[in-house]
Amino acid sequence: MLALIAGKGALPGAVAAAQPEPPLICALGSSPPDSVAPDRVFDLERLGGFMRWLRAQGVTHVCLCGAVSRPQVRWWRMDARTLFLLPRILKALRSGDDSALRIAISILEAGGFTVVAAHEAAPALLLQAGVPTVAKPDAEAEQAALQGDAVSIEQGQADLGQACVVAPGKTIAREDISGTDAMLVRLGAPARGAWFYKATKPGQDRRADLPVVGPDTARRAAEKGLAGLIIEAGGVMVLDAPKTLATLDQAGLSLWIRERAL
Repeated sequence: MLALIAGKGALPGAVAAAQPEPPLICALGSSPPDSVAPDRVFDLERLGGFMRWLRAQGVTHVCLCGAVSRPQVRWWRMDARTLFLLPRILKALRSGDDSALRIAISILEAGGFTVVAAHEAAPALLLQAGVPTVAKPDAEAEQAALQGDAVSIEQGQADLGQACVVAPGKTIAREDISGTDAMLVRLGAPARGAWFYKATKPGQDRRADLPVVGPDTARRAAEKGLAGLIIEAGGVMVLDAPKTLATLDQAGLSLWIRERAL
């Protein structure tokens, strides 16, 4: 049986809808999902007891999907089954994004669960490499993409961010802890000719936090006057692909799904 630990955004709903049988949907109390209704809400202080409950329900596989903010841990509420996890929980809360997710995955695996990536649970979210939009990348897109590859390497080294806005030889904006949407909102005057770029951080564990774009990304890119979206083939999921492509086509933007060069 599959359980989703669902966070915010449309990804949990998309993953749940792709399952042949309804999964058990769970959520941290500090990050309630907004695309699915949870069957069980738990707190980090009760993680040990929560994993015991999952096993009692017959859960064998767990998928982490959706954005989750780091909770404020109330140590006095910790149950006995979670106390032995305390060192790893502390390390995760003090680590970068990918390191924290690796620790979370290791805790679940030590509890006897198989951790399934969202793109494994819903493979249709990964589109084929190519350009599925009417508009095609222009002559400067390749140089912009190489700039994005270079920024992605730096983001991996810093363990922060998966997206940026780039032009040939120029970085206009980088995703930080506030997320992709906030990065696009922060863009000032229309960044005409620039590209939105998103890819996995090199070396990240792809079982959690695989990048996502969707209709909202397409709409904000159009509002900011970008030339289009460049995303990593096999590394970025596309939510509601028909609507995303329609939004891009209506605005005359490209979607380039490419293998990264760096």
